[in-house]
Amino acid sequence: MKFNLQSLYGFYRNAIRNPKYRNWIILGTLIYVLSPFDISPDFFPLAGQIDDFFLLSIMLTEVSQMLINSVKNKKDTYTENETKNTVDVDAVSMD
Repeated sequence: MKFNLQSLYGFYRNAIRNPKYRNWIILGTLIYVLSPFDISPDFFPLAGQIDDFFLLSIMLTEVSQMLINSVKNKKDTYTENETKNTVDVDAVSMD
């Protein structure tokens, strides 16, 4: 079995986009980042923070993308409702 970083990223991305597991994935990521027990311990000067940085950046990227998509969907829904409620009026000048 070959370790593939792209497949790991795809798994994490799909898991965080699933509403059923989203909160658990975010909580697990925060616990992992704050925990001193991880793949490369934090007491190594640079290597200890690299895995935490990458995992935190992936989480923040995915969460911000979901928020942006949510705002866009609400905006699109609002503009659709707004155009449905417009009334055309024939104006007549009063001379």
